[in-house]
Amino acid sequence: ADASKVQATGNHTPTTPVLVELFTSEGCSDCPPADALLQKLDHSQPVRNAHLVVLSEHVDYWDHIGWRDPYSSHASSERQGLYTQHLNLQTFYTPQMIVNGESELVGSNEQRALREIGKAARNPSVAITLSAIRFTRDLPLAMHVRIDPLPSGASKNSTVFVGIADEMDESHVGGGENSGRDLSHVAVLRKLAEVGTVSTTTGFERDVTVKVDDGVSDRIRVVAFIQEQGPGRILGVTSAAISK
Repeated sequence: ADASKVQATGNHTPTTPVLVELFTSEGCSDCPPADALLQKLDHSQPVRNAHLVVLSEHVDYWDHIGWRDPYSSHASSERQGLYTQHLNLQTFYTPQMIVNGESELVGSNEQRALREIGKAARNPSVAITLSAIRFTRDLPLAMHVRIDPLPSGASKNSTVFVGIADEMDESHVGGGENSGRDLSHVAVLRKLAEVGTVSTTTGFERDVTVKVDDGVSDRIRVVAFIQEQGPGRILGVTSAAISK
């Protein structure tokens, strides 16, 4: 495997990492513009003082309407449902963008996304260090994760998550609302694992492994983040890249 490298945040202007989650589906005709926006945000990094870490989270509740999204998972639908409850929303929908676990918007609304990302970047972020990322026998992905204790203003205990995402995926859609279209997606979440907790008194440092499904791409993003219960506010996030 190639040596993994945590994405740099620049040497001159300090940048705050911000997690941008997009709940999407290949079965939803309103989703391709949001998928394209997420790729644009990832590629251009347009918000000063913010380093965007993005995730495409494909829900499965569109799968019965003529096209089964090959990247959908019930776990993503459940995560979106928890956000719906935590943010006191009337219902869930696609495409929905969640910025740092605190604000939500229609996933194709670029100006609103830029505003929310800008606001999120003004808050301090807890540093996460990923190292020694490597594939092991039977495809578990191993790594070392290190986090200092949380600042005093944070909730007492927060969850440490590690996500495994395909760098890029493409589909030719054969049915449903997007029938006949060629779609592409960036940072497609394939597995999200809770690996521990971190608190204001106790940091987190350990070797962890995450089982990787056989169908993941040859180029993978590893995304690690700290989230308050809820799921709530994202306290820190980082990403790294590795190839099989």
